[in-house]
Amino acid sequence: MAKKGIQETFYISHGSPTLSIDESLPARHFLKSFRQKLLPEKPKAILIISGHWETAYPAVSAVDGPSATIYDFYGFPDQMYRLKYPAPGSPGLAGRVRQLLHDSGFGRVAVEPARGLDHGAWVPLMLMYPDADIPVCQLSVQTQNDAAHHFRLGQALRPVKDDGVLIVGSGAATHNLRRMKRNGDGTVEAWAYEFDNWIKEALVEGRYGDVIDYAAKAPHAAVAHPRPDHFYPLHVAMGAAGENSKGELIHHSWTNGSISYASYRFAENAD
Repeated sequence: MAKKGIQETFYISHGSPTLSIDESLPARHFLKSFRQKLLPEKPKAILIISGHWETAYPAVSAVDGPSATIYDFYGFPDQMYRLKYPAPGSPGLAGRVRQLLHDSGFGRVAVEPARGLDHGAWVPLMLMYPDADIPVCQLSVQTQNDAAHHFRLGQALRPVKDDGVLIVGSGAATHNLRRMKRNGDGTVEAWAYEFDNWIKEALVEGRYGDVIDYAAKAPHAAVAHPRPDHFYPLHVAMGAAGENSKGELIHHSWTNGSISYASYRFAENAD
């Protein structure tokens, strides 16, 4: 018997906040086509894991009403600070997430009733679901923990998919802002290409153990991710996908010579 709900999970590379306004970015057009091409079924709620919310232990937002739009960036065009994404929160989903994590041994889990959506959440979601009519909860990352910790977070959250909840990790496949080119010539840095390609092959082949151990096994891992904040959301989406799942590359583009917008869908094999 087929499982109910939404069994696919996703990892989205959200790149620069200018994704919200820059029509020249291929990733923007990819996200605007998400509903038509990747998930025609409307989720009952969205659980998004953003690399822009770091906490000492897992925390989940539980806004009762419209979510605040957090402008956690500086020096960008004024129009970006006027954008709003007032999606409703879901205290019910937040409570379920807390219980699932607690039951899986995560101990302390915070529920944050006043936490809005940072740009790692609202920028991709405003393109994917512009009506802002789907309840959204955001889950934090714990950068003092490892990739295995985040994979286990995803495993613990699998049951919410049966309730029609879409799980999305939002980060960046490569994220070293100090190494990006401000005025690039269209070429991609070798270290970024090699890391990005290694991750793609590992995910498509279902080598999740290698992706969890990416810091030791992937080429140029420390350069591609000097900090793991934007990569750990991938491990949550990967863990939530299921035991027999594999990754599928659903979008790929580059900016600034080293910023990969690689995005993935995770689904269990039919066989």
